[in-house]
Amino acid sequence: MKKTAQDFLREANAVVPSIGVTDAVSLMNSGKAVVIDVRDGKEIDQSGTVKDALRIPRGMIEFVADPATDFYNDQISTDKEILVICGAGGMAALTGKTLVDMGYDKVRNLGGFSAWKDAGGPTES
Repeated sequence: MKKTAQDFLREANAVVPSIGVTDAVSLMNSGKAVVIDVRDGKEIDQSGTVKDALRIPRGMIEFVADPATDFYNDQISTDKEILVICGAGGMAALTGKTLVDMGYDKVRNLGGFSAWKDAGGPTES
């Protein structure tokens, strides 16, 4: 059976729980979380991003999260909560599902950057 974009989002949202700003900031401040912004660089340059977020485009996540590749980023760890953010939440959910499929079991969808910023989450240019 053919899948639609909505099918992929439904599956992703079923395995990647959302996290609110207050809980996310608490985890970030404790050093127990890493934030990944999966938007493209141009969008981040225009709006900013979450303070101290890793900037990893969605198309690179499999390579950056795999210790067997030359692109691996050791800040992405199964020991930490991984909080994924994008423009509206959809790409974050899909990226989160990919990470879960890769064996990362502490992944949360931080949602969209505008909502984060509007809620007073810490940002940087």
